[in-house]
Amino acid sequence: MKILTGPCVLEDRDTVMRIAEKLKPLSEDKRVEFYFKASFDKANRTSISSFRGPGLEEGLKIFQEIKEQFGYKVVTDIHESYQAAPAGEVIDILQIPAFLCRQTDLLVAAAKTPATINIKKGQFLAADAMKHPVEKILNTRGITEVSYDSSEKAGVWLCERGNTFGYGALVVDMRNLLLLKQYAPVIFDATHSVQIPSTGGTTGGNSTFVPYMAKAAAAVGVDGFFFETHVDPSVAKSDGPNMLKIEDLYTTVNEIFAIQEALGYN
Repeated sequence: MKILTGPCVLEDRDTVMRIAEKLKPLSEDKRVEFYFKASFDKANRTSISSFRGPGLEEGLKIFQEIKEQFGYKVVTDIHESYQAAPAGEVIDILQIPAFLCRQTDLLVAAAKTPATINIKKGQFLAADAMKHPVEKILNTRGITEVSYDSSEKAGVWLCERGNTFGYGALVVDMRNLLLLKQYAPVIFDATHSVQIPSTGGTTGGNSTFVPYMAKAAAAVGVDGFFFETHVDPSVAKSDGPNMLKIEDLYTTVNEIFAIQEALGYN
């Protein structure tokens, strides 16, 4: 089972390294294909004054240190096509943000790197519309058939977080998890699925629901999970309201495995 987890953003080196250290037992769990996730630049914050991160150059240095010290594979977002090539030299999984999932130049630039590409489904798109972003990646990598098997071989994943319906919250249609698997391995973004975007100048959410959403997705059957976590979500500089504490993350992961084992998925 793929688990992508870490703080929302690279807040500062000491905090990030502390979180990375606390995730070491999860990285050593033989059931888990572990990836450390954080953003070097949160370019889509609600407010212009919100913390964004250290930027590309400094962020890649921190990711390289994490890889060298802990042996982790790492995941980060890119927002502009020029970021793909330098990020691809360090990053194992390049993540395409949901709002940018149709951006052809960004997808093609990412596809030209050796990294696996995790495309987040736009909150404004139906599941079947994600065939086209996958096709852009696969075609760039010399593959014409859009299928789960083709994407698995080429290193293309899809990530579901829900849809917005105009009332300030995300709603997950669990059918989408099955529909997306027509095109690629599917990662369920449990923490962003409970996000309440742009409330009062910041993004809110309710992390109480995260374990329930994750367990529902585990019952449907997915290839992996995306969780944002922190030693203290109350002081996190981005997405704190929908993060899991690291201790709660471990509990949730164990519950996911129990569900999947009971259903014979493992």
